[in-house]
Amino acid sequence: MKKLKKILKFSSYTLGCKLNFSETSTIIRKVSKLKNFKKVDFNKFSDLCIINTCSVTEKPEKELIKIINSLKKKNSKIFIIVIGCYAQLQPKKISKIKEVDLILGNKEKFYLDNYINNFFLKKKKINKKFFCDKYEFKKYENSYSINDRTRSFLKIQDGCNYKCSYCTIPFARGLSRSDKIENVINNIKKIVKNGVKEIVLTGINIGDYNYVENKIKYNFLDLINKIENIKEIVRIRVSSIEPNLFSDEIINFFHKSKKFVQHFHIPLQSGSDEILKKMQRRYLSKFYFKKIEKIKKLMPNSCIGADVIVGFPGETKENFLETYNFIKNLPISYLHVFSFSYRKKTKAEKLYNNNVNNVLEKYKKERRKMLQILSEKKKRFFYEKQLNKMHNVLFEKENKKGWIYGYTENFIRVKSIWKKEKVNKIKYNIKLNKIDKDGIMIL
Repeated sequence: MKKLKKILKFSSYTLGCKLNFSETSTIIRKVSKLKNFKKVDFNKFSDLCIINTCSVTEKPEKELIKIINSLKKKNSKIFIIVIGCYAQLQPKKISKIKEVDLILGNKEKFYLDNYINNFFLKKKKINKKFFCDKYEFKKYENSYSINDRTRSFLKIQDGCNYKCSYCTIPFARGLSRSDKIENVINNIKKIVKNGVKEIVLTGINIGDYNYVENKIKYNFLDLINKIENIKEIVRIRVSSIEPNLFSDEIINFFHKSKKFVQHFHIPLQSGSDEILKKMQRRYLSKFYFKKIEKIKKLMPNSCIGADVIVGFPGETKENFLETYNFIKNLPISYLHVFSFSYRKKTKAEKLYNNNVNNVLEKYKKERRKMLQILSEKKKRFFYEKQLNKMHNVLFEKENKKGWIYGYTENFIRVKSIWKKEKVNKIKYNIKLNKIDKDGIMIL
């Protein structure tokens, strides 16, 4: 009788943005096809774990070590592979973490199944702990998530041509490049066949979507017009889009669209023109305000979020108060607030190292807290404006202590008494009539 081969269990953990989630999901599908491999939850015992990292987070190394320690408690012999943006930028630093077995950059991670074959299954000696080529990123790698969550993240673009002084993304992912419209449409149809009701278009700078075919140049507006005509999809959401790329034509498109929801995330970073110039952003505060005003005039019930960085080198108390008051008067719905932490090779690193008016950590924390409180007020005000209005809610999958959660098309978090028949269903024309103590709408 032949001895059965051991089933090898593998897990994954993703740090960072929606784009990372879409790429992890694609990589996992490849690994799942390896013979005798079985995917398990991160919280369970596994023989191998893939950690997809981010370079935007403030302390990626600390987060990474925390995740590794958690894995080692479950299995001291686990094979750990670190991939993604932080791996691309700091492979030598990660290689000093003795528990890490293999490090793959943003090119190599898409061939992870081959590396597993060579270094884990065949147990070849690893001469190089990391494979992170410093090359010109040219190839576009197709990705989308499926079966992980109620909604699916679909990558349409990668890389960035912008040179914001605080950002390492161009070093980690290269210049902007986009998927073919035909591929995007085919991927949407594949995703919908799996019962997905909502797709989120994601990328590094999706407003910069550009693809040339037969000497014809297609932009983001061309893409979303094509997607609008796909009968199968129920609703589409877009991830973060730069204010200078959110043209009036695109705003008008969203106003009229039957498929694209009225929820927008538009990075601000600062309300001070002096700081915006130092950050090398491509707009000033007046431009940003007019853009938000235009959206709200056409779509008064739209939800608008923004990113803000506090404590940028040289940000004075006056600069911060300028930002605070600017946001206070801005008709947005919520904020994502980050404390500045310098990144190597960026222009902001030079400003930081020159120690010219660097902001102390205690002031960064104070400023961040002030904006987080303002964000909660903004969100509450937005929710209250939606009371007694009719919305469509897409419910998620989990039973959380007798409740099922979901989101309206304009990104209002709601909860309802758990019923299995609500799972992954859109309930139409539901009146929002109550906000609970945690600031969530109750249906």
